[in-house]
Amino acid sequence: MIYWAPFFHFYQPPTQMYGVLKRVCDEAYYPLLQVFRDHPHAKATVNIQGVLSEMLWERGEQGVVEGLKELAERGQIEFTGSAKYHPILPLIPVEEMKHQIRRNHLTNRHFFGDLYQPHGFFPPEMAYSRDVLEPVLESRHEWIILSGVACPAPWPMDIIYQIEVDGERLAVFFRDDILSNKISFQGIDGPSFLQHLRSLRSDKGDIYVITAMDAETFGHHILDWEKLFLHEVYDALVPHSPEAPLKQRQALDQQARDLFTYAPAEITVVTISELLKRFPRGPVVEPRAGSWSTSLEDMKAGNLYPLWNAKDNPIHQKQWEHLGLAIALVKKALKVADNADSRRFADIARGLLDPATHSCQFWWASCKPWWDINMVHRGLMEQQEVILNAYRAIQLSGCPEAEKREAYYKLVAARDLAERIVDLLLSG
Repeated sequence: MIYWAPFFHFYQPPTQMYGVLKRVCDEAYYPLLQVFRDHPHAKATVNIQGVLSEMLWERGEQGVVEGLKELAERGQIEFTGSAKYHPILPLIPVEEMKHQIRRNHLTNRHFFGDLYQPHGFFPPEMAYSRDVLEPVLESRHEWIILSGVACPAPWPMDIIYQIEVDGERLAVFFRDDILSNKISFQGIDGPSFLQHLRSLRSDKGDIYVITAMDAETFGHHILDWEKLFLHEVYDALVPHSPEAPLKQRQALDQQARDLFTYAPAEITVVTISELLKRFPRGPVVEPRAGSWSTSLEDMKAGNLYPLWNAKDNPIHQKQWEHLGLAIALVKKALKVADNADSRRFADIARGLLDPATHSCQFWWASCKPWWDINMVHRGLMEQQEVILNAYRAIQLSGCPEAEKREAYYKLVAARDLAERIVDLLLSG
């Protein structure tokens, strides 16, 4: 048997405009939900960022949340854990990782209730370093999913590798990067996809394959791709009945007829957690640091997160320096706040810091290939608001004047960085 475990990632940044969010819902989210309603046997593992769950509910798109709840109730999908505002986890402090993971869990539990019981963890953009493991294990996840390029050992198809941290072990799954990217960029159709799965069989017996991509791929990034690819594949995987195979074959050419006739007998679609019950644990490995957009060449060059923190990108360097100052000022504000006014501004700064870490502001500055000065600038303004409130909290506190002066120097440095970032945006 070939077990196919598809993974879909739902996310929009906190700075996303309502018109774009609505278009994504209409073009991708609602049609994708309908594919699953039309195929009760279809399964998938789903990550939805807490910030998106919140945005959908607040902006009148509750149907997406309710649709996911319906699929979870029917056992067609399982949810994963993640970080609420989609930060690049290896690039923020461990305490911030833990904070975002907790907030993501609380937010999604609020919207999905007991149906939200994640066994696995999705690091945003599959951005991984060993620093991520402590927060993931502390939040009691059983497995983590990473990009295939992170796999340091022979490719796993009939075993599940493990990562060990302080005597604890975490199962690690690796997505098939090549196959996932072919689907994401319309490089393979349904029959060819099933043919590829069949070609992977060997004398090992049962095997598994994991594909993972953005949910927005289907219908938003690629028009009607949920019909042209997913619908077709799930059609082919309908359990045999006297009528269904005939109806399917009538609409297909001869090559596809042969494939679709026996594909359901060989290929079963499952959630990732189901793989834990079907395949044995393998040895402990040490995954490579990187992301699902990192190549082996990037890794060799030490450019581990090229779309969010490229070594040769001056905007990235200044963005992260600016965010570092924001994080430092919030930490200081929370420490010194000792009266009602200072605590109020410190709490505001703490709340604003979380969305200010979102990954899209860095992605839009990458020029690989995308570039949008407005998305970068919105992220910068979020960070500036954090700094404004954190500094005000420190000023209103009873901490020593020397500490207030130090905070002021950070404020001035942040202003200078912000101006330089804007200059680079205007000249880029």
